[in-house]
Amino acid sequence: MKDKDEKFSDEQSTSQNQDFNINTDENMSGSINLDNDLEAEVEKLQEEVQAQKDRYLRLFADFDNLKKRTARERLDLMQTAGKEIIVSLLDVLDDCERAEKQLQSASDINQVKEGVQLVFNKLKSVLQSKGLKAMESLNTDFDVEKHEAITEIPAPTADLQGKVLDDVQKGYYLNDKIIRHAKVVVGK
Repeated sequence: MKDKDEKFSDEQSTSQNQDFNINTDENMSGSINLDNDLEAEVEKLQEEVQAQKDRYLRLFADFDNLKKRTARERLDLMQTAGKEIIVSLLDVLDDCERAEKQLQSASDINQVKEGVQLVFNKLKSVLQSKGLKAMESLNTDFDVEKHEAITEIPAPTADLQGKVLDDVQKGYYLNDKIIRHAKVVVGK
């Protein structure tokens, strides 16, 4: 019976050792298998850390490249932002040069006036097509958001008090946003 008990005990301890994967042989140190397992685990974790570091460095480099590219594109955009408007005004410039030549050789002042008026109208239409709109200020209430008062003069009638009597310099909107305030004379 003792043999059976010892045999059963040996089988049970062997079974337990296999479950835990621990070497309990008397002749071998039990820590050898544990060290190998730990070394393998440490090596695996080090590989994962290295992979994460590599991923982090790649992401950081991509982000840095994105910042540089964005800054370069912004600089290019700022340098060429007015290109469209300049190209559209080249036709008006050509007309001005032709008008200048005509001024030197023209004898009929009415033709010169008509030519200059055509060039002026073309300039206005080009600017309007780009979203420029003149501010209408005459005989309107003075508004500090739109007008800059140059001076105040006595109003000729009571109903003109606090109103704009004269435009010294026109104000302009660009796509419904004020880009230049009107300089005006206000009645008091």
